[in-house]
Amino acid sequence: MDTKSIVYIALFAALTAALGIVPPIPTGFGINITAQSLGVMLAGSIAGAKRGGLAMVLFLALIAIGLPLLAGGRGGIAALAGPWAGYVLAWPLCSFIIGWLIGRKPGANVWLLGAFIAFGGIVVMHTFGILWYAFASQIPLGVAFINNSIFIPGDLVKVAIAAVLTHGLRRAFPTL
Repeated sequence: MDTKSIVYIALFAALTAALGIVPPIPTGFGINITAQSLGVMLAGSIAGAKRGGLAMVLFLALIAIGLPLLAGGRGGIAALAGPWAGYVLAWPLCSFIIGWLIGRKPGANVWLLGAFIAFGGIVVMHTFGILWYAFASQIPLGVAFINNSIFIPGDLVKVAIAAVLTHGLRRAFPTL
């Protein structure tokens, strides 16, 4: 692996960790809305499929060894096994899918970038998150889906931010 790839992987793992410092918004369901999924979206859309996915694998490895990098200062294996862990465990796949989709259309406009980011960052992430939440909490999928809906407006805002940033960076740095 070349130096540039290592730097991208470390950078986006660090960015995702730094976004955990942004104060979370409580939902009342035992989980908060955080900014960290924006890091997942940016890792895939800017670093690409392989580097973005590996950045999230690195981030999960750091959490697993106990570093308190998740929003609220959580870390360790327990943080990766709770009822909401499906979202976090899906991050490498989400970043990879976002990067892969954008890589297929390098000249995509901001709307298409947003659609690709929304697919990976909302559809894929929430599919894994809802399934894990329903299983871990032993509740029906419908209830898990309804409880999950509180996250969608915030995720749409993060998709818009990621799409605008990605589009601007790709215009400013075409070789990115």
